[in-house]
Amino acid sequence: MAAWIDKLKTYGSRLKPYERHLSALGMIGGFVFDFCAYGRVDHDATQTILIVYLATAALTILLLQYLEARPEWTGKLVVRLRGLMPAATQFALGTLWSAFLVFYARGGSVASSWPFLCVLLAIFVGNEIFASYHARLIFTAVLFAFALLSYAIFMVPVFTHTIGMWTFVLSGAAAGLVFLLFLRLLSALAHERWLSARLPILAGSVGVFAAVYGLYFLSVLPPLPLAMQKSGAYTSVKRVGRIFYATGEHQPWQTWIGADPVVHLQKSEKVYAFSAVFAPTRLSTTIRHVWQRYDDKTNEWRTVQTKLYTINGGREKGFRGYTVKSNPAPGRWRVDVQTVDERLIGRIVFRVVRSEPTEAMQTTVIQ
Repeated sequence: MAAWIDKLKTYGSRLKPYERHLSALGMIGGFVFDFCAYGRVDHDATQTILIVYLATAALTILLLQYLEARPEWTGKLVVRLRGLMPAATQFALGTLWSAFLVFYARGGSVASSWPFLCVLLAIFVGNEIFASYHARLIFTAVLFAFALLSYAIFMVPVFTHTIGMWTFVLSGAAAGLVFLLFLRLLSALAHERWLSARLPILAGSVGVFAAVYGLYFLSVLPPLPLAMQKSGAYTSVKRVGRIFYATGEHQPWQTWIGADPVVHLQKSEKVYAFSAVFAPTRLSTTIRHVWQRYDDKTNEWRTVQTKLYTINGGREKGFRGYTVKSNPAPGRWRVDVQTVDERLIGRIVFRVVRSEPTEAMQTTVIQ
């Protein structure tokens, strides 16, 4: 056994210079694992995991402040707990940021929600870089407020089976009430520390809520819990029973690196915009397909038509639907798939060319 311990110590000393690199790799690996492991946002298992991590973050913050308010306690267990609590808080919050980044990335188009995704990514990375700050009350309290709000935004619609501005307002109210309860507990457990930090905590928390509400009304927040599962532009879409058959041209490999798919059409032919949008069980809402064509003279996207249809939640692969544009003019097109309050779920981009198809046609079976 002693020999094994000596070997472990030797390996540990050799890895010490690469500690930061290994930490970064571990963080990336953890995010990739979370991206693959997390399922539907409305699954009981998902909700349980996130609630456990939120509770862990709250309890470790409160316990640390309770111990810090009693400096006369110097026993071994107390000393160890004081050292372990910041690490436990960091772990819980880091796991939450990873989960939030996964769900928010799935839930909206990068074209519209990239600022908020960048904020989440920065906090996710910063959670590791500023590990020592998790012992500081103001830092962790404000982060916890942000975590509560981020969780409520996509979880309240799961319980209310609604989506829209008032549901978002309710999400903020629910997060605010839970955070006030957290502050009351903090005041009861470590009153003097709470008094010395209350103004920065309240100011920081109000700033977080104001910033997130601002991003919502600027349509930057992804429209969670809705998420695009599949989309595309086709020359034909037919439904037979519960199966959709979408026919289109085989697209070259360049479309995988950002090139617009091309739809070759003869005059008077139609193009179909297909989308499958996931929504939680029992959530019913209206989806908008906003058809826009790029005007080369003014360098602007101009709306040509807007069509709406209702989706019903609960289907694993999303509620499927499509809209049609007859005789579209040649040029660049896009179809924005939006919520009824005009928040972007996803975008279908393609180019219409007047000619016979240059590639073989293929039919995709969408179940």
